[in-house]
Amino acid sequence: MAVSRGFHAAATLALAALLSACGGGGPRPELPAAGFVGAKEAPSEEYVIGPLDQLNIFVWRNPEISTKVQVRPDGRITTPLINDMPAVGKTPAMLADDLKLALSEYIKDPIVSVIVENFSGTFSQQVRVVGATEKPASLPYRANMSILDAMIAVGGLNEFAAGNRARLVRYDPQTGKQREYKLRLADLLKSGDTSANVRLEPGDVIIIPQSMF
Repeated sequence: MAVSRGFHAAATLALAALLSACGGGGPRPELPAAGFVGAKEAPSEEYVIGPLDQLNIFVWRNPEISTKVQVRPDGRITTPLINDMPAVGKTPAMLADDLKLALSEYIKDPIVSVIVENFSGTFSQQVRVVGATEKPASLPYRANMSILDAMIAVGGLNEFAAGNRARLVRYDPQTGKQREYKLRLADLLKSGDTSANVRLEPGDVIIIPQSMF
């Protein structure tokens, strides 16, 4: 029995050391707090079309060409008169310009608008939540999205979660590297600590470890 307890203790210490090594050593910085409701809503960066997005394409005075179409997994769409038009990675305005150019072979001075109805977004615009949560998921980023919004969407922490050891991984375009930040999800969700709510950005990854005990 003593040998068994000693083995489990050694295994626990080894796992703790591994997790510490994976964290890169040293304390992680915390992000500034975000209010539960922003004082003023602001638009985010212009939306970039992703696979499986549902698009409403309207061609003025040409209802027979106007259509609703879903972006295929390969990133292309097919509409009346146009086959395999690349759509992923473009904003709605960029896609509308490309459709206008293609349709100009058949219609004089076409006026085209593209509206994204049901969206998934590219991976770089999604927020991913993994680990000890009720339902890990990739969530489409929305303007002014906070960590509270993401946790509500995935059903919160599960019973084994170590919420205050969670971390957020964010790509820094200025350095071209990923940075990690400390999250206090248990303080936010169980204690209602508003200072633990932080603003999210497109591409953020939230990692929630399980408690070791």
